Amino acid sequence: MFRKTTIVGSLLALAISFVFAQKAPSSAATLTAEQVVEKNVAARGGLSAWRAVQTLSMSGKTQAGGNDQRAAALRVPGAVAEAAVPKQRPAEQAQLPFRIELKRPRKSRMEVDFRGQPAVQVYDGTNGWKLRPFLNRHEVEPYTPDQLKEASRQDDLDGPLVDYAAKGTKIEMEGVEKVEGKDNYRLKLTFKNGESKKLWVSAQTFLETKIEGSPRRLDGKMHTVEVYYRDYRPVDGLVMPYLTETVTQGVKQTEKIEIEKIAVNPKLEDARFAKLQ
Repeated sequence: MFRKTTIVGSLLALAISFVFAQKAPSSAATLTAEQVVEKNVAARGGLSAWRAVQTLSMSGKTQAGGNDQRAAALRVPGAVAEAAVPKQRPAEQAQLPFRIELKRPRKSRMEVDFRGQPAVQVYDGTNGWKLRPFLNRHEVEPYTPDQLKEASRQDDLDGPLVDYAAKGTKIEMEGVEKVEGKDNYRLKLTFKNGESKKLWVSAQTFLETKIEGSPRRLDGKMHTVEVYYRDYRPVDGLVMPYLTETVTQGVKQTEKIEIEKIAVNPKLEDARFAKLQ
């Protein structure tokens, strides 16, 4: 009797699963990784438009905790984090103005205003330097080996999907899953250095919604990091997110970066990315 009941229960469960599968199919079409990338690039403005971009500048505000040390851990696009974020943060979040300048190939400059003193980080594509007056360090310092390694991992200004094959990146389709209740294609990106990360692309808009960030060490343990892209807007024929939110496993507060202004192809001299004087 028990065996008969078990078999009937199994068949009933299978039937119910089949019915629900028929009533609620995934809205995402079956696409290859290459097709998703093609649609993503088109949704962001097109391949030719992105290839024409040589420089970008952005300004806005980023959140930091309520003490001086949090300015050392800002996660701004194109910038290198100075320190891991502690598990517990102050309740009060400060809004710090920032400016970012990006230039091919992989040049970046970031300035963050903290109590009237700008902290500056520059990377010329090979070497990097930093000035951190908020830590009472008023001398220009070179990037540490770990910071140089992290800087070399930063995406180009057009992101990881534009011209991915030319960059030596391989992309695989891992399937469809929900991100904040909506279907997304999950892609696995393997870079030419052998490292890999996952990236999610909306099955509706074909814009990126989430990407794996670099893991952080907190309390002696590594914690996963995910970066969400939100509030996409058109900018000179391109489409870019104006809000990013970084979520660290085990940390209650998230880190938000709100972009207020983006300029496409501003004139940026190479001296802007040279060693700080």
